[in-house]
Amino acid sequence: MKKYFIQYKPFLIFLASFFLTYFILTFIYQQYLGSLEKNKTDAVTKFVSKNTEQILLFFGEEVSVVESDTGSYMKLFFHKEYIARIVEGCNAISIIILFVSFVVAFSSKLTPTLLFIFCGSIIIYLLNVFRIAALTVLLFYFPKQEVILHEVLFPLFIYSVVFLLWLIWVRKFSKYVS
Repeated sequence: MKKYFIQYKPFLIFLASFFLTYFILTFIYQQYLGSLEKNKTDAVTKFVSKNTEQILLFFGEEVSVVESDTGSYMKLFFHKEYIARIVEGCNAISIIILFVSFVVAFSSKLTPTLLFIFCGSIIIYLLNVFRIAALTVLLFYFPKQEVILHEVLFPLFIYSVVFLLWLIWVRKFSKYVS
């Protein structure tokens, strides 16, 4: 048995680092969400919503985002039509936690690791805001395509970006690549 632990030590360290980081960050985030008043939208989701509104306004679209009185979400109106709810799951924090966990599991020196986590998280955040803005426009013009857009195309986009960031990390910066 000891032979297998020695043989698979790098893999076991990767798994332990990944899951430990993932569980710690998820626990902290869940504690934050649990501390909010009932039916109040968390600050990150509000910020994502407002950034989405700013992007669409920049492109000359008629858009407004308001906090719901009845639930913990933001209402997005596009050309005065209620298009979408932006809920906590839309803010990309869970994706960023997954991204950070993987980078930590393949960590390198502290400075490059922290810098890559910071830059990668910013990239994921910004792409998520643009994703929501694009989804809003597409849902306005193609409402019958909601399922394919919301549940297939746009998740595929955001997870593909995360996967590419992981590849860059492992190939260029990770200690596991010689």
